[in-house]
Amino acid sequence: MYKVYLKRGEQKRIEAGHSWVFANEVAKIEGKDKNGSLAEVLSFDGKSLGKGYINHLSKILVRVFIRSDEDDSLELFKARVKAADDMRKKLGLSCAYRVVFAEADDLPALIIDKYDDVFVMQCLSLGIDKRKSLVAQALVELFSPRGIYERSDSPVRKKEGLEPSCGVLYGEVPDKILIEENGLKLNVDVKNGQKTGYFLDQKDNRYALRRYTVGADVLDCFSNSGGFSLNAATNAKSVTAVDVSESALATLKENAALNGFSNVNTVCADVFEFLKEAKQNGRRYDAIILDPPAFCKSADEINDALRGYLDINLKAMQLLKSGGFLITCSCSQHITLQMFEKMLTEAASKCARTVRVLEMKIQAPDHPYLMQAHETQYLKFFVLNVTDKA
Repeated sequence: MYKVYLKRGEQKRIEAGHSWVFANEVAKIEGKDKNGSLAEVLSFDGKSLGKGYINHLSKILVRVFIRSDEDDSLELFKARVKAADDMRKKLGLSCAYRVVFAEADDLPALIIDKYDDVFVMQCLSLGIDKRKSLVAQALVELFSPRGIYERSDSPVRKKEGLEPSCGVLYGEVPDKILIEENGLKLNVDVKNGQKTGYFLDQKDNRYALRRYTVGADVLDCFSNSGGFSLNAATNAKSVTAVDVSESALATLKENAALNGFSNVNTVCADVFEFLKEAKQNGRRYDAIILDPPAFCKSADEINDALRGYLDINLKAMQLLKSGGFLITCSCSQHITLQMFEKMLTEAASKCARTVRVLEMKIQAPDHPYLMQAHETQYLKFFVLNVTDKA
């Protein structure tokens, strides 16, 4: 087994519970094993800090997740997955939810989502990728699912030296899976939809949206397959859903029909251009939803991302009727809550209107964040009330 010794003083974050050991924190490596194997991490003076999978191709050299004498056996994976699932069941979750959220559930780089009786996995590191069959076996023995599908097509795999990998790992996986969320029926495309098929992290926020859409003309930007649009449609006068993906809008239309909604219209367009044209045409809305994809994939892109967020939020504030509501989000991990709020403050100043914060939320509780690892807290959700100045 590799033995990875940290530089003097670099052990504090790992001792506190963080799992990532960066290559530039390492003083020396002893031993020899295969890339992706278990490695022991030690402090500068030789104190054992735990074990994790090593990848010499990644800036994150080791991801620590075993802090005892255990090995990475089937029983360990079963115990970790069961503990994570038991917590979700205590929250009353059953049909569709995130079973395992990587570092927050002591299984770094592993995502497992449940859609009815089908599980979808994402393996985001070399070590966990090499053990995907073991994880699948754990799921089969614990839950006897209809099928397990792999959606390891995230760009972050490139940083691990991995190519995209998608396909059935076990059983049968249909093209669409019917789930229920907030009393709505939804068909989820786990094979071609975004992420693992659906954005489960916004479940509670989508429900919270409903109080702001009663009798309203609603604009849902970056609508994807319609999670926010459909929740708004339960009591809105009209919903206009805008997205650049025709396939996502096709799923949205299908889900609207499935729930008997006739007040949802779709527009296939670039959101930035749509907002620009809407302003030129004097359009106004009672509520606007902004839930864009991550504008920022690395720390180097923060400034560009903030300019993008400022642009769309300013345009949205200008398009709201006085007294209207802006529901705005960011899922960019590198954009902190403080950065996002500062950007919204700047947008409010530029639009020359009064902007009040009504709600601030994060991701749903089946996506918990680890206090010792701020990277696991990524979603920002704000509800703003925008009025003309007196």
